[in-house]
Formats: sequence, C-alpha cells, structure tokens
Amino acid sequence: MPQGVLPFHYEAEKSGSGMTALGGLPLYLELAQVAGVPASIRRHMLVAGSQGWDDVQVVMALVLLQLAGGEAVDDLRLLEHDAGFTAVLRAVEEHGQTRRQRKAAARRWRKQRTRAVPSPSAAFRYLDACHDPEQETAQQGQATIPAPTAAVRGLLQVNRDLLAFVQRCRPERVATLDMDATLIESHKQQALFCYKHYPAYQPLNTYWAEQGTTLHTEFRDGNVPAGHEQLRVLLEALDLLPPGVVQVRHRSDTAGYQQELLRYCAEGKHPRFGVIEFAIGVDVTPAFKAAVAEVPEAEWQPLKREVDGDGRRLAAEQEWAEVCFVPNWVGHHKDGPTYRFLAVRESLAQRPLPGLAEQLTLPFPTITLQEQQYKLHGVVTNLVWPGDAVIWWLRERCGKSEEIHSILKEDLAGGVLPSGRFGANAAWWAITVLAANLHVALQRVVLGPTWVGKRLKAMRFALIGLPGRVVSHARQLCVRLSQEHPALAVLLGARGRLLALARGSPA
Repeated sequence: MPQGVLPFHYEAEKSGSGMTALGGLPLYLELAQVAGVPASIRRHMLVAGSQGWDDVQVVMALVLLQLAGGEAVDDLRLLEHDAGFTAVLRAVEEHGQTRRQRKAAARRWRKQRTRAVPSPSAAFRYLDACHDPEQETAQQGQATIPAPTAAVRGLLQVNRDLLAFVQRCRPERVATLDMDATLIESHKQQALFCYKHYPAYQPLNTYWAEQGTTLHTEFRDGNVPAGHEQLRVLLEALDLLPPGVVQVRHRSDTAGYQQELLRYCAEGKHPRFGVIEFAIGVDVTPAFKAAVAEVPEAEWQPLKREVDGDGRRLAAEQEWAEVCFVPNWVGHHKDGPTYRFLAVRESLAQRPLPGLAEQLTLPFPTITLQEQQYKLHGVVTNLVWPGDAVIWWLRERCGKSEEIHSILKEDLAGGVLPSGRFGANAAWWAITVLAANLHVALQRVVLGPTWVGKRLKAMRFALIGLPGRVVSHARQLCVRLSQEHPALAVLLGARGRLLALARGSPA
C-alpha cells in the first residue's frame, strides 16, 4: 500500500537510540563551558532550591532550546526526545565530577531521574520563581519600571561574564553603545498598550557595536517610553563594560535627546571613561526649525558617502548643514562643552495638491524653505568630525542594533513571551539575550570571519541541525556525522580552537 504520491516512504528506525538531529549544537555547549557560563550561573543564580533541577540545568536547557530553534517552553518536550543530544548533555553534566559531587547531584531527586532536560512544567515553575508578585503595580497611563528581581540581576551578571570572556579573546579599546527599545506584541492580559496602540512589552537594549553583542537590557512594560530614564540605563551599561575598554561612544535616536544625558556625556562626569562622545537625534521643535530656516542656502552641502572602499563618494538625495542652535539647557559657560547641531533635509518629490498643504499630516517633521518642502531631521553631537561623517556614523546604529532585535524576537524566542507575570517574562528575555551573545561569541571567537554576521537560520541549516548518531566507543561518546558533510571539518577546527582557549593559548 503506497504511503503517498511520490516514490518514497517513511519507516521507524529499528535502532532509535543515539540518533540526533542537532549534531552541531554541542559546540555551543562546549563554548559555554570554556567561557565559564555554568560556573557563572552557579555564582549568580540562586533560584533553584535544594531539590530537583539546579540553576545551571534549567538556564542552559532554555539557552540551548532557543539556539536549536524552539520558540516556546513546551518545545523542551522535543529536545528531550533527541536521544543523541540528550546523551551528550548527560555526559557533559557528569564530566569532571568527583564521586561526592555525583552523590550530591543524585540526592537532589526523590526518585530516580529519567529526563536529561527539565520538563516544561519544571521550567515554568523556575521562570515563575524569577517573578516578584509585590511588583505587580504597572498601570496604563503610568510609566513605572519594576526593579529587576535577584534572578534577573543574576542573569545580567552571567551575561557580563560571558562578554568579559569575549573581550579577553578579542579585545576592543572602544565601545560604541547603541541604545534602542523594541516592541514585543503580547496578548497576555497583563500587557499594557504601547505607543503604537497594541498591548506589548518594550525592553530597552544597549548594543556594543564593536563586539556585536547586547551589553545590557532592561525589560519594560509597553507603556514605558523608550526615553524614560535613559541616563540611568546608560550608567548601568557602562558598569558592565569589561576591562580593556578605554573609550566609550554613544548613539541614540531622538529618545536619547535628554538634557541630563547629553550634559553627563559631554561634561566628562563618568569616573572611568570621562567624556563620552555621542551623536543623538534631535527633537524637531519650532525653535530648531527657526534656526534651520536661518541657514544660508549656500551652506547646505550634499550628503555623500564612500562606496565600495575605492574612495568614490556618491551623493544621497539629502543635504546637511551646521545649525547655529543654542537651546536653553546648553548654558553659556565659557569653559563648558561644545554641542554641535546638524540638520539633514530631503526634498519631497511629490508636492501636495493646491489647498491641501495645510490639511496634510505627514509622519515625519517637515520644513518649507524657499517654497520647497523638505523632510527634516536633526543631530546633536560633541564629535569634532566632519558633519557628514557624524551623520553616517549615527545611521550605522540602524543596521546591527536593530537587526539584533529581529534576531532576539524571531530567530530566537524573545518574541513569544511565556507568562503573564512580568518577572518571568523578564527572565525569559534575559535568557534570550544570553543565547544571542553565546551565538555571537561562537561566530567571532571560534568560527572566524566567514561566519560572522550569519543569521541563526543559516547557522541551523549549515551547522546546528546536523543529522548524526551518538555512540559510546572506548568509554567516550562519539558524535558520528557524514564524512562528506562540509560541517565536519568546521566542527573539528572549532573544537581545536576551543581546546586552545581552555588551555589558555590563543585560539
């Protein structure tokens, strides 16, 4: 009896033990071990009690679940049924344990343990334990940010330790920090409406451009504006920068256009980094428009950028100019910092029909100069670079720092929040950030330049989702893959670099 239309059929493998569809996933597990992630979880996470799954087992299971492609806690059931990968997971868990440690691990269980990863119910209980019920005070129309619980703070410290490992392996002296918020639409009853008029949460993330990692994140309700308490968040992010960083630069959209933030950066008040160079979008107020209108037409310059690295400069359909704009908060101290204001204008190709200009509402600020209507943007900076260089540098944040939001919400599982409890969702988001940074660490520290920038879906196709069989040979586990698959050589080379890192040698 044929199974279908085409000439193939499905059968159950008679010897199902040891088969895996995730032959490349143990590489992330090994990187986490070399980077000290399990040890960091033991130091900073004190959520699990003395019975059942410990902190390392739950957090690492959720990290690996997201890297494998799972998008919900319930997908732990599928991970548990990958017999080959769970065999590796058990072997890694027992590796290096003394007899006393093995006995202590066994005493955590009232009955004999049968699973390699936590059940969904156990994971949900763990996430719920990261929530503080006394902080459920958020209200629509009132911007409040609950203080992170000890568990969420612990996850941020684990993330800090991972980034310190990346910095030791590939040190950077400059940290360009891009601060941006992202919306996570949610139909949970507790979710509050965001500025786009749907229920959501709105975490604020600080991206470290040179390392390609998320340095800091703060989970927020959807009704909290992106610019709310940005200076405090920036200071928290600066405290997480590892040794070796000597200079900080900051980029933000108009949400960062705040007097206290700008003055703090420009006046060099930070005890470690001093003056923080910045470029931040400006609110296009009537006063700013008036200053722009006074710029002579001859001072507007075409906005050009270098292309193809060969020195050619092509002009965009935009122009920029330096603006003599001194808002009240700048002050007039002789020795005070200098703030430069730049304007970017773009001619609107289509003019409104006669009589409709006053009724037309556009989703961006505009200005009319010499009977021509322009789209208008502003930038404030303390950089001494040419104005066009400042503008292009600021626009770089719209690339990777916004791409990381897509990775967190779509490639990983940050876009599917597991609970109606704020603290549980905050912990899930922090674990998502940890998974994303572990992925970046594998690309940049272990795999090398040809893998940097590959999206997770490409990594899953080329490296993570490798079919194979896990067998025991000479008292060791062996992950057998097809010898013709090009990923085999990649895995062997990566493991050699990880071994060198573990021994303290350059990768």
